[in-house]
Amino acid sequence: MMNILVIGSGGREHALAWQCAKDDKVNNVYVAPGNAGTALEPKCQNVVLVSTGDNASEHSAIIDFCQNNAIDMVIVGPEAPLVTGIVDACRDAGIQAWGPTAYCAQLEGSKTFAKEFMEQNNIPTAAYKGFTEAVAAKAYIDEQGAPIVIKADGLAAGKGVIVAETIEQAYEAIDDMLADNKFGDAGSRVVIEQFLQGEEASFICMIDGKNILPMATSQDHKRAFEGDTGPNTGGMGAYSPAPVVTQDVHEKVMTQVIQPVVDAMNNAGHPYTGFLYAGLMIDEAGDPYVIEFNCRFGDPETQPILMRLQSSMVDLVAQGLAGQLPSDAQWDSRPALGIVIASKGYPETSSKGDVIAGLPELDDNNDNAVKVFHAGTTFSDSDAIDREKEVVTNGGRVLCVTALADSISDAQQAALAVTGAISFDGAQYRRDIGHHAIARENS
Repeated sequence: MMNILVIGSGGREHALAWQCAKDDKVNNVYVAPGNAGTALEPKCQNVVLVSTGDNASEHSAIIDFCQNNAIDMVIVGPEAPLVTGIVDACRDAGIQAWGPTAYCAQLEGSKTFAKEFMEQNNIPTAAYKGFTEAVAAKAYIDEQGAPIVIKADGLAAGKGVIVAETIEQAYEAIDDMLADNKFGDAGSRVVIEQFLQGEEASFICMIDGKNILPMATSQDHKRAFEGDTGPNTGGMGAYSPAPVVTQDVHEKVMTQVIQPVVDAMNNAGHPYTGFLYAGLMIDEAGDPYVIEFNCRFGDPETQPILMRLQSSMVDLVAQGLAGQLPSDAQWDSRPALGIVIASKGYPETSSKGDVIAGLPELDDNNDNAVKVFHAGTTFSDSDAIDREKEVVTNGGRVLCVTALADSISDAQQAALAVTGAISFDGAQYRRDIGHHAIARENS
């Protein structure tokens, strides 16, 4: 029997832990630090490891836990520990960890590194230029005009991207990042990009250094408000599969984007292992352009993708760690759709401690048609592990209500029915998640 450690506290980690716990070979799934949802899952247990802000001590705490609890496999969810080298540290200690090394994680950790990498390896992406000085950045904006895209160079929890519709908005973004330090060190350098037209899609793969296993395609909804308006967020919902990724587009992405990453990292002496997320813009001709790379599973894309996964996630990760990934996995043919419920003030601020009402019991929906994945949740009593204690908000994106149905439209309605029954002060969500796919269904 296996013991698994999942690192992270979001909806992605709840979905990963849930998938792993379903495997009969698994004894315990520990989640560090986890959330209220992971605490309530069968075979799952939250663990609080030392969090000092010092990378070396955090890595040491994770390694000590693995060695003291017979952990067979570590799955790293979020980007920050990957960028700081947790996979390298685990491997040096003889612990099996699934994720890219710190070198490879620069694809997400630095927009400048990623853009230069794409340019050097002929991976299609938007034209760009990097800046550390506001005056020079604004002069470049004047040359290029608007709309234009401003990105914080470093990690900004999915929110360091501003699509400026006007020169004034672009100036404001530059001031926020370079002058006002709104994104901290992440915004000490900015990348200014050409604005691309088309439809976005998320293309996520598992890679073992050589073999590539494409996961089911998906589409995220980044904007806060309906109609794809408002500020960028970490993601307000997603669905899978994404009809915009036709077989032709799929082949282009594999040959023009994913395979070049694998080849280039091998040539650099740093084989890429783990999840790789290519955020794409698909133009009218069906040609893909990379908007960004993430070095982990997307959130909220993970939730609908893993709702559809019928293969064992544990087996896939084990095969990846052994360098023996298969070329495909088994998927439910039905689509899945997830709606994020965010807290008051998100994405600018978040609210904590608001009591959440209307959560379905874990054993509701025994046909697995709807699942509520927790993200920014905890218990009103931090020591609680049962339903007798109140579940409260603990961050920006609080829940992701995910439904599996015969069509995207049906999945949307099923998710909305459960979403509408859940309430807390300031709860906000989009009712139009999946609108691109639904328009295709209706036509």
